Amino acid sequence: MNVKLRPEKYLKYLYLPNLFAIRRTKEILSVNPTLMPVREEAREVKVAEDLSEHESDNVKECFAFKHSNRISWINIDGLRKTDVEAVCEHYEVHPLLIEDILSMNQRPKMDEVEGVMFCLLNMLYFNDQKKSVETEQISIVLGKDFVISFQEDANRDVFNPLRNKMKLAKSQIRQRTADYLLYIMLDLIVDNYFVVMEKLGEQIEVIEEEVIRRHNTHSLARVNQLRKELIVLKRNITPVRDLISSIIRSESELLDDRTTKYFKDVYDHINQAHDLSENYRDVMVSLQDLYINNVNLKMNEVMKVMAIVTCLMAPATVIGGIFGMNFDENVPFFHQEWGFYTVVGIMLIIPVIMLWIFRKRGWF
Repeated sequence: MNVKLRPEKYLKYLYLPNLFAIRRTKEILSVNPTLMPVREEAREVKVAEDLSEHESDNVKECFAFKHSNRISWINIDGLRKTDVEAVCEHYEVHPLLIEDILSMNQRPKMDEVEGVMFCLLNMLYFNDQKKSVETEQISIVLGKDFVISFQEDANRDVFNPLRNKMKLAKSQIRQRTADYLLYIMLDLIVDNYFVVMEKLGEQIEVIEEEVIRRHNTHSLARVNQLRKELIVLKRNITPVRDLISSIIRSESELLDDRTTKYFKDVYDHINQAHDLSENYRDVMVSLQDLYINNVNLKMNEVMKVMAIVTCLMAPATVIGGIFGMNFDENVPFFHQEWGFYTVVGIMLIIPVIMLWIFRKRGWF
């Protein structure tokens, strides 16, 4: 049988921060939106004019779509400061919003500034190799007859179903306003949260079985690791609920009254995702308590066995101590031929009687 060894799987544990997942803790807790962002420069700019997709490397090609009187979707993959500023200045996006787009580790939010609606949130992905939740910040600007989205990574997103719908001539997206396009984008992002949560749910089931069967220190480490990923999940889901709620309560002219019911549907989904994340957190707390209880139960079983052995050995110790004293004339059976066998028999009979009494009392 051929076995393929993967040394990199085990060599990473030679580094202590990897063994105890200290680096992951630092990544989760070190959130400072005031730090200067270090991003990869934009590789391409995807422009959808009249909801027909065109690809270009020059952001200036999308400037003509501002006054086309048709719905335009401008999607920029990979953020480059000069390109972001050029696009935002042409579409009259406030400098504060430009700063939010270029920043990192921002809390999901919704703002209305000078005639545009700005939404900032994170796409979530589950890394099957690292068993971790990864985030990608996305900024969406809604204006009159246009939607501009800024993504960090050009290699992955959740908007492929939207692009497929745009190719259909009779799609509702072609017959609706720009706010409906915003709804579709938010709905796809929120729906992808459930895909990530399903992956985490599978991990929880595996860890639960492992805790019940083996409950070793490796199980506790995995429970701790998964609790960190749930922190990332909750940190991104809870603010999105407030974001969608702010859109529903908004009286902006950019939002059509007919679209409100669609945003309410997204709000129901994000509420469900929030409740599910709370349930996951409760399950993880219960698993940690279960692990501690199992360890305590195992320790109690060991201590009970040791206590029983000690009690059974106590009579033999006492008898042996008595017959080991230097009083030859006063110790009974000491000079008898059958004295040794009598004492040994007493040492065996007393523990047997004690075992019968313990068993009858239900102590084990």
